[in-house]
Amino acid sequence: MASATNGGESYNFKVVLLGEGCVGKTSLVLRYVEDKFNSKHISTIQASFLNKKINLDGNRVNLAIWDTAGQEKFHALGPIYYRSSNGAVLVYDITDEDSFQKVKSWVKELRKMLGVDISLVIVGNKSDLEKDRHVTLEEAKEYAEKVKALHFQTSAKLNEGVEDMFLALTQKMLDDAKKKKAQENLLIGQNSQRTVTVVDDEAETTKRGCCGSN
Repeated sequence: MASATNGGESYNFKVVLLGEGCVGKTSLVLRYVEDKFNSKHISTIQASFLNKKINLDGNRVNLAIWDTAGQEKFHALGPIYYRSSNGAVLVYDITDEDSFQKVKSWVKELRKMLGVDISLVIVGNKSDLEKDRHVTLEEAKEYAEKVKALHFQTSAKLNEGVEDMFLALTQKMLDDAKKKKAQENLLIGQNSQRTVTVVDDEAETTKRGCCGSN
């Protein structure tokens, strides 16, 4: 996941977008990666993949972003795409209550399969349609806090909140990766100390055996 570079480290993170069809997953990815918006693009079939390279806190980060299909018939394919993900963007349409309930089922599935090893951000897209809102901001924030996920409101159409959302998720994945690496280094250090002790014991035993035979 991480490798050393001049002046920092290089990280590779896999991010998967999940949510109902037509909530704007593809629009969010295209706006973030290519700064494009197309209101007439067709629904994603199965999954598509885009890369985004950024610099964050002196580290080089490569995001491999998987945009999955939202149609129910493709739901069973979900685990193929999210299994090794470091982060997930769970998207709902603020004008569609059902899409928000679907996000809840995705959260349950991800937590069941991956535990806390995956960083989550819940995204209320289409904030430009505020007058047609059916999911309150308070309800969404309260739920996100409950499941230890970040929450953002975005408009892929107006390019509002999109970059902030992806940067916040990347920062969380970066922090988690560094924390995990520090814990692994600590464990390696502890194991190394134990190994030295064992070797010393063995050497002492061999020494006694040698003296006893002379």
